[in-house]
Amino acid sequence: MQSTQNCVPSTNYLEYIAYEIRRLSIISTTKAGSGHPTSCLSAADILSVLFFEMLQPEDHFILSKGHAAPALYAAYYLLGCITEQELLTLRQFGSHLEGHPTPRFPYTPMATGSLGQGLSVAVGMLLAARLTLSNSKCYVLMGDSETTEGSVWEAAELASYYKLHNLVAIIDANGLGQTTRTIDSLQTYQKKFEAFGWQALIIEGNNLELIRNTLENLTFSAPTCIIAHTLKGYGVPSVQNKENFHGKTFKPDELDSVLDELKKSFPGASSHAYRGIKKSALCQKSKKSDFELITFKTPHFQAGDTIATRKAYGDALEYLGSLSNKVVGLDAEVNNSTFACFFAKSFPSRFFQSFIAEQNMIGMACGLAIEGFIPFASTFASFTTRAFDQLRMAAISRLPLRVIGSHCGVSIGQDGPSQMGLEDIALFRTLPDSIILYPCDAISTYRCVEIMANHHTSISYLRTTRAETPVVYENGTTFTLGGCHILKESPHDIATVVAAGITVFEALKAAQTIPLTVLDCYSIKPLPAQEIIAAAEKTNYRIVIVEDHYPAGGLGEAVIAALAQHAPNIPWNITHLAVNKLPMSGKPEELLGYEDINAQAIIKAISQF
Repeated sequence: MQSTQNCVPSTNYLEYIAYEIRRLSIISTTKAGSGHPTSCLSAADILSVLFFEMLQPEDHFILSKGHAAPALYAAYYLLGCITEQELLTLRQFGSHLEGHPTPRFPYTPMATGSLGQGLSVAVGMLLAARLTLSNSKCYVLMGDSETTEGSVWEAAELASYYKLHNLVAIIDANGLGQTTRTIDSLQTYQKKFEAFGWQALIIEGNNLELIRNTLENLTFSAPTCIIAHTLKGYGVPSVQNKENFHGKTFKPDELDSVLDELKKSFPGASSHAYRGIKKSALCQKSKKSDFELITFKTPHFQAGDTIATRKAYGDALEYLGSLSNKVVGLDAEVNNSTFACFFAKSFPSRFFQSFIAEQNMIGMACGLAIEGFIPFASTFASFTTRAFDQLRMAAISRLPLRVIGSHCGVSIGQDGPSQMGLEDIALFRTLPDSIILYPCDAISTYRCVEIMANHHTSISYLRTTRAETPVVYENGTTFTLGGCHILKESPHDIATVVAAGITVFEALKAAQTIPLTVLDCYSIKPLPAQEIIAAAEKTNYRIVIVEDHYPAGGLGEAVIAALAQHAPNIPWNITHLAVNKLPMSGKPEELLGYEDINAQAIIKAISQF
């Protein structure tokens, strides 16, 4: 690696750009008093070539190593997209130049900073390009530390499987993580990517001409990984290639001396007569597609039919695919159980098999959503927990993913606790502005899918049941976000049972023995709090909440919190029935009884009021 003390003076404008990216990154992080300047210094040459030579308006760039955000902002400043005043608001409250980039910065498609996710998003964006017959390329700048994340290799394998030859991953291989040297050698990175079917090249990553020549001569005959050997802190000898400087900014009284070090390292660049670059087409803010309202016809199910809500979901998704070519399906190799197989058979070009790689599936769905598609991603409810980090980053990015979790609760039966989704409601409730729908029959499932298809502002989650359940709704019944329906009531009811999904039918069984108001809370978030309160007022404030989910974070906690907020002075008498014992294999009816969430448990709970 060439020492910065012996840099050859150059008038190449790219060297000036790289110098300015470094200088501005140092200034902005010093002013902010926080940030990762040394990570910016190693990546500056790569960014200068990408933004001022390679990227075309139709191309995509993802900064997967999101902590190098100041360098990204500096590049956009040099393009003329933001002002110097904006640049110096880095990390300030209210600034869209956040510590790690989010779409609040309008040129950032996806929030990054939780490492290891950028490559998955790129896979989704390029699958979208394939659907629209676009020749766009996607460049992903990664850190070497993040390649230890399994999601990186999930994405690498899928990129090769789908022959995404227009994908270029660039590893800023500076060899330093936050606390230690990174795990792999340059040659190991190369061998790993080659093993996944990629073209992998090792270059000197602080050599502008070599970076440019390498990128200009790519054959795009396979996905490409460029392992760029860089030095962390490149250009400032006092911190260059030294440990314990990650995430540490320079002190204000050090700024002049540090900038002097930088200037001495690049004497030709710092004195170059920069003529300015015209405002680039790269400054055009991405425009998300306008979505037309999708309206379902009346479902074909009839009262008395028996069908699992997971199968009704598959039927509804297939129908939705015929209404809009923006709808795409993804599944984690269980589509004959989630019934996404119906969509896959009818619309194979818009269905993407993600195999057993749930993190990458959600990342791919993010990329497709960024490009204006309507992704529905399905797997078992229990396995959505694997992708929680991807889901929370999608929520930060305000992406309208639609996630379907089948096989929820102990009602799946003999497969046992490893397959039972019992944490999923809690998981999705924590995501900002998420919606959670849990239908009990085929008609309500159809309508919930319709709601999700038209929800474009945040993540939505549909919880489906393995067991077949009878159709209890009429075809013309209206379902709304934040709604519920009372399936049984009389003036003599002694309690209100709030249920969802499979427990609705246990509540209806109990109501055959004692007079009960049965409320189907198909919308868990947002919750129909006022409707629940109104129903319970008629039953002397007696409520039983029954759910096939662990008590923490589920329907019961949502209802109890809502009652405390909206009607705190009412003398509520509440019993919460949930999965309180570690479940085991068994028949569904045995498990519902074992966990005290069946009809008999409801009757017993009411007898104790």
